[in-house]
Amino acid sequence: MIAGQSKRGLTFGRIRRNGGLYLLLLPAVLLTILFAYKPMYGVIIAFKDYSPAKGITGSPWVGFKYFEKFFHSYQFSTTIKNTTFISLYSLATFPIPIMLALMVNQMRPNRFKRFFQTVSYMPHFISTVVMVGLLLILLSPTTGLIGNLYSLFGKDAPSLIGSSALFSSIYVWSDVWQHVGWDSIIYIAALSAVDPSLYESATVDGASRWKKIRYIDIPMLMPTTITLLILRMGGLLGVGFEKVYLMQNDLNIRSSEVLSTYVYKIGMLSSQYSFSSAINLFNTVINFILLILVNQISRKFSENSLW
Repeated sequence: MIAGQSKRGLTFGRIRRNGGLYLLLLPAVLLTILFAYKPMYGVIIAFKDYSPAKGITGSPWVGFKYFEKFFHSYQFSTTIKNTTFISLYSLATFPIPIMLALMVNQMRPNRFKRFFQTVSYMPHFISTVVMVGLLLILLSPTTGLIGNLYSLFGKDAPSLIGSSALFSSIYVWSDVWQHVGWDSIIYIAALSAVDPSLYESATVDGASRWKKIRYIDIPMLMPTTITLLILRMGGLLGVGFEKVYLMQNDLNIRSSEVLSTYVYKIGMLSSQYSFSSAINLFNTVINFILLILVNQISRKFSENSLW
């Protein structure tokens, strides 16, 4: 009892001593509570037969009715398969920003290095709408770049943007082109913190450039890489809505319908709010479980984890 009181006393003492810092932190805490935690109350409509007229509290409880409805729907296997496939496909490109960072780190500090970095960062600032518009123009079978190349040989170009088989590849590799430079920044920052004396010692010992990368750069990047990989795995089923929805059409819908687009169509277009909330809650729970599992595995087999 006395030990507990002494701990509380120490805690309040630290708060009093650092009152100014806690006061600066207060707005961020309030905003997080108001806009992140308070809206979580609305998740209970996944367990209710929600009606806007009756409100959240007035709508009757139905338990797991809408979860069961989703599990038995014909879209369950399709959306899960498409979401998982696109996510794993995107995860396979995870090392690309690391390789770019290693390449940039080997460049000598000059104008070309700065120019290269600027050019690789710029696509990140293109909006998703503009990005998809560029894809539609370039891949158009009639007026696009592909269409013109085929017309030079007197052939009809295929509709690449309408191909179910190519949808995931177009989505993933256009995403890589747009964000690889920006995603490499954090790895470049980690490499900039490497002690230059390590490179000097390696040079004296006769180490080649590849050995410096293998024995100095890559080990230094491992903590950052593992942390980002854990976070990436925590959003495995969180394929972005906007780009997928803009790229969808009647021809590729078989491979482009993912959880986020299905939730939008069920909730916003069909006004089935409880059903869409149940699907989204299922998605969130699976992502949370994956985050916990991957973090536990990382903590067991390495010294790096989120907590």
